[in-house]
Amino acid sequence: MMMRYAWLSRYPVVFQSVTGLRVGEFDQLVDDVLPMYAATEQARLERAERQRAMGAGHPFELKMRDHLLLTGVWLRVYPTHEVLGYLFGVSDSTVSRLIRRVLPVLEQAGRDTMRMPDPGRKRRRKLDELLQDTPELVVVIDTFEQRVQRPRERNAADQLYSGKKKQHTLKSQVAVDEESGRVVDIGDSALGPEADLTVLEKSKLMERLPEGVGGIGDAAYQGIAKLHPDGLGASPRKKPKGQPRSEEDKAYNSAFSSRRIIVENTIGRMRRYQSITQTDRNHRQLHTPRVVAIAGLVNRQIDHRMPA
Repeated sequence: MMMRYAWLSRYPVVFQSVTGLRVGEFDQLVDDVLPMYAATEQARLERAERQRAMGAGHPFELKMRDHLLLTGVWLRVYPTHEVLGYLFGVSDSTVSRLIRRVLPVLEQAGRDTMRMPDPGRKRRRKLDELLQDTPELVVVIDTFEQRVQRPRERNAADQLYSGKKKQHTLKSQVAVDEESGRVVDIGDSALGPEADLTVLEKSKLMERLPEGVGGIGDAAYQGIAKLHPDGLGASPRKKPKGQPRSEEDKAYNSAFSSRRIIVENTIGRMRRYQSITQTDRNHRQLHTPRVVAIAGLVNRQIDHRMPA
């Protein structure tokens, strides 16, 4: 039996394992994305430079819904194109074409799910007394790294070598809403050795936050407040050079860690998708679209599973 939605949807546990979405969540994704995908396909077929007449060429054996399913399986499980082609009963070249056509649509759908916190919203909980000097309404920022194949050229390899990970990596910046854990922004993929604060500065995220909303991060974001027009930023307190850390600072950092753990949880959700967890096999191509598409899928999971 070839893998198709009509067959796979009969087995909800397996469906969720290979896509990361429950059947109902995937159905909602299809309803939201299919019109956009159909429109982009129509535009592709009607482009002026196209040499074949409309309808010419070998038709796809898969329905558009299965195009989305195939790409979802690729993002979640990250099989080789040959394996994925075998599962869906198509060639590996067809798999490559489908992923390249569907991924930009999922990327746009992912960006459509990203909404900055509303500054007018009342907080659901009070801040720890130790954190009274930190911004009240924030997005929580962090990065993760994905190992990539080592380039043959020495200079190119050196640019990707992360001393922290002892590997050649790409770095992705994730910002989440502190209240819900939803992803509100994804930065462009950066070279692994780049400092987190440098990646944040290049993304200009702090300048794009709504008025009254700040940003917080871990110890890698010392000086984050300087990037915000109103200084709304915070990070853990540094250990004084050559001196022991004070008990007050230890208590502050512990409270601060509890506040920013939400971004770790969301990144953990995202990294269940093996296309951004396993060593990248796509020569770093379409890396940012992959991360954004997955962020959108995770946002859908959070939206469907949050209490009403």
